[in-house]
Amino acid sequence: MDDRIGYMMKRVQAALRRRMDEALGPHGVTAPQYAVLSALEREPGLSNAELARRAFVTPQTMVRILENLEALGLVVRHAHPSHGRRLPASLTRKGERQLAAGHAGVAEVEEALLADLGDEERRQLLDLLLRCAVALGRAW
Repeated sequence: MDDRIGYMMKRVQAALRRRMDEALGPHGVTAPQYAVLSALEREPGLSNAELARRAFVTPQTMVRILENLEALGLVVRHAHPSHGRRLPASLTRKGERQLAAGHAGVAEVEEALLADLGDEERRQLLDLLLRCAVALGRAW
């Protein structure tokens, strides 16, 4: 199976997820929670459905993730002024601090992932992965 690209991508993804959870654990968040916090850092006010797409989870799973992040005091959700069921989320100050601490751990994991690649190979890898995502209809 090691000659199957999809299988190898899944192996890398599983190892990346495990290492990210290890790096983020001391900061009190999981990889999916980190993905949500990162998305909110870039785009405050995203809805549950928008966050689910960015974190690659179902909307039902996102409900739980947001509930946990709220309970931890990392995000806050407010009713949308014109859409009663929509609850846009944003980071709290504590969430911003937790996310900043998590960024360093994630950067270390990504550096370990790419340690054997030069700058040009890193750019090529990113380009190739983006092209694959586009070919499959973008997963986000």
